[in-house]
Amino acid sequence: MVEHFAVRGGARLSGSVDVVGAKNSVLKLMAAALLAEGRTTLENCPEILDVPLMADVLRSLGCTVTIEGPTVHIDVPADPGAEADYRSVSKLRASVCVLGPLVARCRRAVVPLPGGDAIGSRPLDMHQNGLRKLGATTDIVHGSVTASAGDLHGAQIWLDFPSVGATENILMAAVLAEGTTVIDNAAREPEIVDLCVMLQQMGAKLEGVGSSTLSVHGVTGLQPTTHRVIGDRIVGATWAFATAMTRGEVTVRGVDPHHIDLVLDKLRSAGAEITVGEHEFTIVQAERPQAVDFVTLPYPGFATDLQPMAIALSAVADGTSMITENVFEARFRFVDEMVRLGADARTDGHHAVVRGRPELSSAPVWASDIRAGAGLVLAGLCARGSTEVWDVAHIDRGYPRFVENLSALGADIARVAGEPER
Repeated sequence: MVEHFAVRGGARLSGSVDVVGAKNSVLKLMAAALLAEGRTTLENCPEILDVPLMADVLRSLGCTVTIEGPTVHIDVPADPGAEADYRSVSKLRASVCVLGPLVARCRRAVVPLPGGDAIGSRPLDMHQNGLRKLGATTDIVHGSVTASAGDLHGAQIWLDFPSVGATENILMAAVLAEGTTVIDNAAREPEIVDLCVMLQQMGAKLEGVGSSTLSVHGVTGLQPTTHRVIGDRIVGATWAFATAMTRGEVTVRGVDPHHIDLVLDKLRSAGAEITVGEHEFTIVQAERPQAVDFVTLPYPGFATDLQPMAIALSAVADGTSMITENVFEARFRFVDEMVRLGADARTDGHHAVVRGRPELSSAPVWASDIRAGAGLVLAGLCARGSTEVWDVAHIDRGYPRFVENLSALGADIARVAGEPER
């Protein structure tokens, strides 16, 4: 059944909302379970579409995966398969993260080129180059990344860009390699740290966790573990943007505010009052937000996943904002949908200029990816009339109980079945 979100603007968000485990962490943790025979249990998992999709990928490799609400049990056999199923892998980008664990554990891997969001080119060159330095032979054959290795050995690896995916795959391959691997210019995202913490619980020996230089001292084997997934900073920040845009007052619980320090600083510049606790923060926006500029960069910079929310905020802010996208070149494709809602926005290469308006106008719009969909819903909260946001399966992949959480905060939003009228 085709569904869309019907969003009626004008509500002021208030109350509290709980954030669960991070989408960008849980999928990689599920892949890391392949590194050890036996049962690994992940707690605080988000109930989103991508979790059962990743479970299907693991099942295609011989694992037994049981999902019990926010808890996922992964039973890994002594000899997991090395060839991932195309139908499972093609549905989400994060499935490529089984490449490193399979090379480490099986000494070979065949992983079809993954699918996922249409936000721009995400080549696997750095993944392959890193594995080659560890001693693997890799290629792309018949639409799949293939890798094989005799013995894996430690290496000095420099990443041209602090790629999250490349850091994860190289890290997970290196934990079972002989000797020491040093990854320079490694990604530093909190989700990388979460992966490192779980690997350490499994018996990996790591140094420099959370820094740009990550040292991995290979071990001969790992053990399964139980791990709690960190709170989703992108979801938490999305609620913060929604609150600022609707001039609301919301407490966001279950996320480390320090993971979004820059986001909160930007919202303070926009006029919000923010109080930070240990694993929560409260945001109050009394007046129309002021325009601020945003530049996306790898962590600890402003996350590219929050760029659509930045544009949505800018569309209703007082003044003109410049948004610069430095990570994914196609992320601005959703701006055309924002314009359908009345946003005064223009893009030129890596830059978007947005002149804020006091109010947007409703229209049917289509989500091109997870974060674009969320940004369009936030814009709909500030639009006159009822906005229809289509292709909501994207949003369901990244935001658990999205409609329910917004409704509880006072938004007028509903999930509606029916065909669109283009």
